[in-house]
Amino acid sequence: MPKRGLLWHLLPSYGLVVAAAALAFGWAAARVLENDLLQAASTDLDERADFLDAQLGPEIPQDRQAFAQVARRLDETSGVRVTLVLPGGKVDTDSRGRPDEFEGQPGREVIERAVSGNARTAIRYNKGLDERVLYRAAPVMRHDQLFGVLYLAKPLGALDRTRARVQIWTLAAALALVILSIPLVWRLARGVAVPLEQVGAAAGRLAEGRMGARAPIPDARELAQLAESFNSMADQLQKRVSVLIQHNNEQNAVLASMAEGVLAVDSQERIISMNHALARLLGLEGVPLQDRRLQEVVRNADLSRFVSRALGAPDAIQADVLVRGDRQRVMQAHGSALHDPDGHPIGAVIVLNDVTEFRKLEDIRRDFVANVSHELKTPVTSIKGFVETLLDGALKDAVDSERFLRIIAKQADRLHAIIEDLLALSKIEQAEETAEVALEPAPLAGVLESAIAACQAAARERNIEVTLDCATGLTAKVNPLLLEQALVNLLDNAIKYSEPGRPVRVTAAAANGEVAISVADCGPGIAEEHQSRIFERFYRVDRARSRKLGGTGLGLAIVKHIVQAHRGSVTVDSTLGVGSTFTIHLQAA
Repeated sequence: MPKRGLLWHLLPSYGLVVAAAALAFGWAAARVLENDLLQAASTDLDERADFLDAQLGPEIPQDRQAFAQVARRLDETSGVRVTLVLPGGKVDTDSRGRPDEFEGQPGREVIERAVSGNARTAIRYNKGLDERVLYRAAPVMRHDQLFGVLYLAKPLGALDRTRARVQIWTLAAALALVILSIPLVWRLARGVAVPLEQVGAAAGRLAEGRMGARAPIPDARELAQLAESFNSMADQLQKRVSVLIQHNNEQNAVLASMAEGVLAVDSQERIISMNHALARLLGLEGVPLQDRRLQEVVRNADLSRFVSRALGAPDAIQADVLVRGDRQRVMQAHGSALHDPDGHPIGAVIVLNDVTEFRKLEDIRRDFVANVSHELKTPVTSIKGFVETLLDGALKDAVDSERFLRIIAKQADRLHAIIEDLLALSKIEQAEETAEVALEPAPLAGVLESAIAACQAAARERNIEVTLDCATGLTAKVNPLLLEQALVNLLDNAIKYSEPGRPVRVTAAAANGEVAISVADCGPGIAEEHQSRIFERFYRVDRARSRKLGGTGLGLAIVKHIVQAHRGSVTVDSTLGVGSTFTIHLQAA
């Protein structure tokens, strides 16, 4: 049920006060008027009683005719009934000539009291007249003896009618006063209600978030103090909200700019906040997360277990969490419980740092160390073994010693090739990191022809034809020497792994704002599970065959870093039993 406004509470109250005041004034005025009229009537009866007593004279005449005439005239002129009652109770004279009616008058007891010698006045209701009557009983004394009682009765009908008219006029005046006071009462009530409504409306706008809401200052001192206090409170609240908003914006900006994922949950594992980095990582961008349980939106058992551990752990914890999406990521998670000022746990904050590349680099480093050790150990072991064989006496056998020395020379060349490739790879990586590789627009046909010429001897040995398809005017932003080295490595692998007599094709073309250089062979192909790793150092699809063909395991790694130094990329498309196509993507000039 809607509540009434303050105006409609004040208006009836003010109206009732005005009406009550008018009625009270009218009632008091009527009472005063009635008392005055009764006093005047009583005084009139006293005067008439004294007058009648004087009319009796010092000696009561035996003939009461003169007294009766005076009494009748008085009754006729003023309506006052005069009755002379003897001490025995007998009516001696009655102005209306009906002494028998006197016996039942309600003022009889007044006469009985007057017999004692004192005048008595009373008001009684006369049923016969159907109105009130003022009775006056005065003793008539002669020579210190009671001669009789002079009884006067005056009807008060006129007085009662006057009183009724006064009451009616009082009610009418009260009603008129209430009606006439409505505008004033309305104005007075609005003078209180409107400023309070304005303060309430300003408070409502403030609650809706409109921090500029203020209440106008009314003229009344108390209401003005209320409005000023509200405006002061609103100013303080606006300042504090502005500070909180600024801090919140700064916090959101920090969280949004963080590469690490940040997650905050309450004690029931409901999400309090999640920054953009983590939402993007978990594929939850645009999904409403506030106050939803973590298990509802994140289908990751490792993360859920870690959050549960963080909520119950007294100290910060750390662990690796696997996140599976478009690709598997390794996240280093740091979790710490949140506590209120009293030390009670209220939730936990989790920071997830993507260490996938770091772990991958650690794995590559371990593989690199192991592979370098293995690759260097093989020729060194071979050289050491054959040298010891020669020292043990094989040197005296000219045939064996020459064969052993040739093997030692071959292993030394292999060792030298590995070291040269490692140095070249290190140099290229350093130039790539410092952006020292100078790139300039250059025609590609000459670079491709030089690379093919460098591999022509090896191709003739295997009866392999290397073909070139490149437009004469095709140019790209390259470092010719480095690009030629990368192409030589690709051509060398293509020639080594292709079947004898099968062709190797080199093509170059511009498409989609870039230049693509492809080297296609007809070799055994590369299985799909190896294609993502063949550009790693010392990674071999077939270790025995690669080592037999004299490869160092660093050729494709050198190709990858040379292409990256050119701000390009290299890809492979291979089918088992059909062949492989390596493509270098460069910026067009």
